[in-house]
This record gives sequence, structure tokens and C-alpha cells, in this order.
Amino acid sequence: MKKYLLPTLTVIGVALGLFIGMSLTQKANAQRLVIRDGQLSFEQSKVDELLHLMETAYVDQLDIDSITDEVMTEIIQKLDPHSAYIPKEDLEMVNSELAGSFSGIGVQFTIQQDTVRIVAVIAGGPSEGMGVLAGDKIITVDDSVFTGKKMNNEKVMRTLRGEKGTLVKLGILRAGSPDLLYYTITRGDIPVTSVDAKFIIEANGKKIGFVRANKFGETTYREFITALAELRGKGATKYIIDLRENSGGYMDQAIRMANEFLRRGDMIVYAEGKAYPRYEAKADGSGRFKDAEIVVLIDNFSASASEIFAGAMQDNDRATIIGRRSFGKGLVQQQIPFDDGSAVRLTVARYYTPSGRSIQKPYKLGEQDDYENELLERWEHGEFYSADSIHFNDTTVYRTKNGRIVHGGGGIMPDIFVGRDTTLNTPWYNRCVNLAYTYQFAYQYTDEHRKELSKYKDWQSLEKHLNKQNLLRSFVAFAKEKGVEPNEAEIKKSAPLMNRLLNAYIVRNILGDDGFFPLFERDDEITKVAVEQLSK
Repeated sequence: MKKYLLPTLTVIGVALGLFIGMSLTQKANAQRLVIRDGQLSFEQSKVDELLHLMETAYVDQLDIDSITDEVMTEIIQKLDPHSAYIPKEDLEMVNSELAGSFSGIGVQFTIQQDTVRIVAVIAGGPSEGMGVLAGDKIITVDDSVFTGKKMNNEKVMRTLRGEKGTLVKLGILRAGSPDLLYYTITRGDIPVTSVDAKFIIEANGKKIGFVRANKFGETTYREFITALAELRGKGATKYIIDLRENSGGYMDQAIRMANEFLRRGDMIVYAEGKAYPRYEAKADGSGRFKDAEIVVLIDNFSASASEIFAGAMQDNDRATIIGRRSFGKGLVQQQIPFDDGSAVRLTVARYYTPSGRSIQKPYKLGEQDDYENELLERWEHGEFYSADSIHFNDTTVYRTKNGRIVHGGGGIMPDIFVGRDTTLNTPWYNRCVNLAYTYQFAYQYTDEHRKELSKYKDWQSLEKHLNKQNLLRSFVAFAKEKGVEPNEAEIKKSAPLMNRLLNAYIVRNILGDDGFFPLFERDDEITKVAVEQLSK
């Protein structure tokens, strides 16, 4: 009997496996595979049954698709804070955040006084080719009024973006023109860039390359390595990599970036989960900047892939990490599409830095409000200002390659902590900034003086011009009209901060980020510490 039993069981097992696989393929829906009375069958879940009953038997007509989206959202909210359900109508916009491009008309805009105002026209985009200019106001879209109190960023993006090759007609109001100007624009591919800035800082006879990445998207590594090569061509031998406010993105992009700085065999990151086999990423030794001295800047909003990169540099003793404790997101999401065009981003694994630490901060299933308020609690505890206020939940001792102690269970702790400097902050300054009056004034001033300001082709000369204009007094009057009463003592105290901010915003409106970041970072406290570290 034993002689025939094993082959027989094997055949039955193979046949059973083939049957299950074929059945799953044919019935890939929300049903559950169950065994009842020794028979395999598919059974709908209670949720499916309830939705079907509502659709077929309920007394009134229902929008089942809308209800389904609400149910899906409610279910996913019972999980960790980073799993998410994405309805069909939101999926394209969500995906475009990390994609290499999206389809649209190619403008950057702001909404002021219920009107969409174009801040910049993207070079090479459809709008530039049609003659749309910075400073133009969009009054109508496809012959319908496009202004009003209900105007918001999401509505504007949904309207101006669209399928490549489709047309949109804009009614533009331009300074100096009494009538609307009409442009029919064919939507085209608009590149989504990750590297905001790349420039040289000179200190003590050394050239330091500064690169800032705002996210980890499809093209981040390519943009990043191109920026490093360009800076090296200009004489840079040391580099500052700014990942502040970088909320992350694709893990593979962070791995490829880290590979440029590490030796062959150095661990970059590993990940594993219940149904996610352990995955290890190690440097292959092909990096072109293995000997360059680097500093990595992080803050409380650096998360996910930013923390993978910073953790790899720190645990391999490859870089000095400067700034404030990072966000603490150590979970891996996988996006899974549904047949109706929606998708779910499901947490499938945890990732760990080379020393074995998880930097994921604590959370409870379904309690997203507490998780989202954690940064506010950090601020209230004073950790934005003092390293002594920082507490980690993981008491395990982790060590870098050279034996330095590092912490897990709540973000990456920088090697050099730089707290927020509030020496020059005043209630008057804080109110003006929080109400976005600085940004609004900068746009209005730029719009009124655009012809004159456009004569300056670099941020240094434009800043010199702005310093002669007494912008602070003009802004004080602007803020007063908005309801912020001037306080001379507070204005005097905050003058350096306010002048820096106004100059930087106006420079950005004329020269873009290539002008904004060199000016803004020159006086930034964390950047100053990084430059000092690299120029020793």
C-alpha cells in the first residue's frame, strides 16, 4: 500500500493545486475560497452580499459605486496609517505624484482673490508654445467662468490636466490688455522633477555641491546622478544632499542613490513581511562617488525612502547626518489595482536599516488621528528645539559599521542635531507667515514690477536690486490692509527674517527654484552647519 500511496497523493495534490489555480484565475474577485463537506467552493463575503442586496432589493435607487468606495475606505482605515484605498477618479492624480510625467498644459499656479494666477510657465510645455505668460490670470475655461470662492487647487488640477492630445480653451486676463485673450491649448506630457536645486557653495577655498530632492519618483535617481555629475564638472569635491521635507516614494530609487556612495557588499536596506520574502539590497561597488565626503540633511518631515537613504549612509558610517529626527516610516506599501480602475496601497512588509533597526514609529491599528498628531506632540515636548527632549521607543542597542550607537523605533536621529532657531520670531512675523501674506505680497509685487525685475538674470543681482526697494515697509502696509496691525518693536526684531523671505519669494517668481534655493539656503541654519562641517 505504501508503494502506491505516495504517488497517488502526489497526483491528487498536483491536480488539486491546478484546480485551485484555474479557479482563482477565472474568479478573481472579492469572493472567498472555502471547503464545505469536502468540496471546494467560492463564497461571497458579507460585504459583497450586503452590497448586492442593496443594489437589487433596496426600496430606492442607490449609487452603489460611491457606497463601495466609502466601504473600502472604511475597511482600509482599520489597518496601519499608510495603507490606503484610492478611488478610480483619484488614482491618476495620485500616481502622477511619483510618475515621470503627467499630461496637462504646463503651468505653475496660485489662487489669490478667488482667481487662478499663473506663477510660472514650464519650459517646453504646451502653454509656453502658445504664448501664455507668468502673471496671466485664468478667467474662463472652455467658455465657462473659472473664478469664485469655491476655487481650490484640486479643482484647478483636475480641470487643466487631462488626456494627452485633448484641447482646453483658456480665457486669459493679462496686465495691459483690457480684453480677455483666448488660447486653445493641446495638453501634452509635462515632466515631473524630483531635484529642486543643484548649485555650488564656496567655503574656505572649497567647492561644495548642494543637491535637494523633494521626493523619490520614477526619475529621481537619473536626475540625482545628473546633478552630481554637473556639480563635479564645476569643481565640487564634497556634497550636501538635502532630503528635508522629502516624504519618500519608490524604494528602488533610494537604493540606487545609496549605491553611488557605498563599497561593494555594503548593506543598503532589507525588508520582510508575512507574505513578503526577505529582500536584501547591497551595494555592487559600481558607485561613482564612493570617496566623496557627504552630508545628508533631514528633518521631521523626511520619511520613507528618505530614511532608507539616510539610514544606509549612517549605519555604514558613510555620511554625517545633520538636522532633526526624521518622521519614522518603516513600512513598505504595494499598490494593487482593481478591475474598476481603483486601487489599494497595502502595507506588505517592514524595512530595516543595515544595523537591523526598524525606524517605524509606534502605531495602533485604526487609530490614524493619534499617529498623525505625533509630530505635534514632538513639537509640544520641545524636540524641535532640543535633542534632550527626544525619546525612542526601541531600547535595543544598534551599532553602525564602526561601532557607534544608533537608535530605532522612531525615525533617524541625526549625528548633529540643529534645533529650530526662533530668536528673531515674533507674533507679528508668525501671523504674517501663517496667513501666507508673505507669499501673496511677493506675487503681487512681482506682478506689478515684472518687466523691471525680468532684466536681472541671476539671483545675486536681483537680490541687490530688491535690497534697495524697502520691501519691508511696503509689506507692513500690505499686511495692515489684510488686518495685521504693525508692531514696530516686533517688525524691527523680525526684519532679517522677513526681508530674506520676501526676497526669496520674489526671486523664485522671476528665476524659479534655481534662484530661490541658493538665496534661501545661504542663511539657513542647518545648511550653515553642513557647510562648516564640510569646509573643515
